[in-house]
Parts: sequence; C-alpha cells; structure tokens
Amino acid sequence: MTDDRIWSPLRQELDRWQAANRVARLWLRDDDATEPTEALDRLLALAGRAAIPVTLAVIPAPTGAALAERLADESHVLVAPHGWSHTNHAGPDEKKQELGNHRPAAAVLGELGEGLDKLRRRYEDKFVSMLVPPWNRISRPLIPQLPALGFESLSVYGRVKPGGPMPLLNTHVDIMNWHGARGGLPHADLVAALVAELRDRFDGNAEPIGILTHHLVHDGIAWDFLERLAHETAGHPAVQWKTSRELLAA
Repeated sequence: MTDDRIWSPLRQELDRWQAANRVARLWLRDDDATEPTEALDRLLALAGRAAIPVTLAVIPAPTGAALAERLADESHVLVAPHGWSHTNHAGPDEKKQELGNHRPAAAVLGELGEGLDKLRRRYEDKFVSMLVPPWNRISRPLIPQLPALGFESLSVYGRVKPGGPMPLLNTHVDIMNWHGARGGLPHADLVAALVAELRDRFDGNAEPIGILTHHLVHDGIAWDFLERLAHETAGHPAVQWKTSRELLAA
C-alpha cells in the first residue's frame, strides 16, 4: 500500500470533522527524558516546526541541570514527573511496575514527593503537577494519596473511566511496537488506531486524544510517522494540538 493510501483514512475522518464544524483536541506526551540527547533535539525540532506542544515525562532521580538548561528556551514544552527512577520492582512473572504494591506505600510516596519537588524547583513555569507512572501502571490504593503530595492529575494509557479519585489526562495511541521489533508500529496500524479514537470522539466522547512517544528508542519508522502526522494535522481546521496544562484546566 502506498504512503498516501495509508494516510487517506485519517484525511477522510478529519474532513468529516471539518464538514461538521467539529474540532478534535490532540496532545503529545513523550516519556523517559533525563538529559539532552540528539533524539530529544530531533523531537523538539519536529514539534517546534509544526507548533505541536510537548509534555515531557521526565524521570526525576537521574535528571539534572543539563536537561533544564536545554529546555529553558523551548516555549512549547512542559515537564511532568515520570515516577521516581523508572525502576521495576515487580517480580519476574509480573508486568513491570515501579509504583506497585511491592514496597511499603510510604516508601513509594516518599520518592514521588521528592521527585515532584525536584522537578518543580528546576522547571517552575514549565512544570505540570501530573504524575506519569512508568509503564503506565500504578497501584490503585496509592492514587487517593497523590493530592496530598502536590499532584493534581494523573496520566496513564487508555480511555478514561468516569468517577476516578483524581483528574486523568490519558494517552491512547502509542507509536512503539513494544511486543515486536521494538521500533515504530506500521503506519497503517497507527492511522487505524487514531481514526478509531477520532470516531469515538465524534460520537460523543469529549476526552482529548493523547499520542504517546518515546524519543530515546525511536527508529526511522517512528520518526517518519511523527513527521507525517505533523504534516497531516498541523494547520488542519479540524485539529487543535493542545498543551496538557490547557486540557487539564478545561
């Protein structure tokens, strides 16, 4: 299938939104930042050209002044805490998890509070108090205790279920193939996933659509997808790329 045919379903869906005077809200979350890298430079340049705001999920424990200095002049970037050290504490037969029930809750919450304070001091106006759990997993009993630490929201993966203990701003389309070659997923699969999310929102779900990326492990397929997604959506009257802060305020 040619590249244009792969992306045709997205163009058709966005044209449907435009014809109905509807606007889809998209946002971009990129995980695992700790320091300046060529991959991060590439992500920021791509997003800057397309005027797409980025929320970087930064791992607090290993990060330092170098990343804060690199991001200082990036007006389209916000920073959220990505757990504490991105360390897996689960057993060998369990899904990876840092914020699970494998350690005392006081230890987990203590690390999260320390990470929040560290990033808040470093990033000030760029900081958003939204916890992004590593591997998008967190033990349920921990969630009601997050506001006392200063967290105002949570971001994981999947459509939001109403009635949770705190505001959620989730991601829905992960561009990485974690169960295969660990590069980017085929563009046709990602376009189909994004179109499915758009159709769900057109039918009444008001939730913004989150795109999830991991700049440190992108291959050519992943970078090409982001470039093409930016081309297809930036400036389209049926799409608004929003910051996480704007979406949480709304």
